[in-house]
Amino acid sequence: MINSLLTSIQNIITLSQEEIGIVTSLFKERTYKKGEFFLEEGRICKQVGFVAKGLMRFYINHDGEEKTYSFSQENDYVCNYESFIPQKPSTKNIQALEDSEVLVISYNDLQLLYTNIREGERFGRIAIESVFIQLLKDISSLYTETPALRYEMFLKNHADLQQRISQYYIASFVGVKPQSLSRIRKRM
Repeated sequence: MINSLLTSIQNIITLSQEEIGIVTSLFKERTYKKGEFFLEEGRICKQVGFVAKGLMRFYINHDGEEKTYSFSQENDYVCNYESFIPQKPSTKNIQALEDSEVLVISYNDLQLLYTNIREGERFGRIAIESVFIQLLKDISSLYTETPALRYEMFLKNHADLQQRISQYYIASFVGVKPQSLSRIRKRM
């Protein structure tokens, strides 16, 4: 499990043997059963996770309706940075859609990683920049693309997830009701 994380980090920065030991000591293994929450609305996000195995769904409760806005799968990071960075209560939920194995690091241990790894802060900056860019693309997509195009982009970017995620959650992500997604799929 740790090797996937180390590979992910080393795709961005170089780690010495000593630094590999530091990373290994700071991340803890955690399992989440299907349906269990990584983070619930109203709680403070106290950790960043690296999904070694499994699938997570990010969603907002809006007037009693769950609106899915993202997914994290193997080799993705999982966190609500809006809550994690300022250590304030979350307005969002992160839930396991499958039994998942996640390597987690606490806020305080992440600060140690930034301090004790030669390029730790660079790693953090590059990682959060990629999250920010994806967020901007997702926001733009909501305002500029049709649901059909958003579904096509979902299939293109997440082809492997189509069989792992219920049509209900895919419809929510695309921004339509399940019946509308069925019509979009038939037209394709």
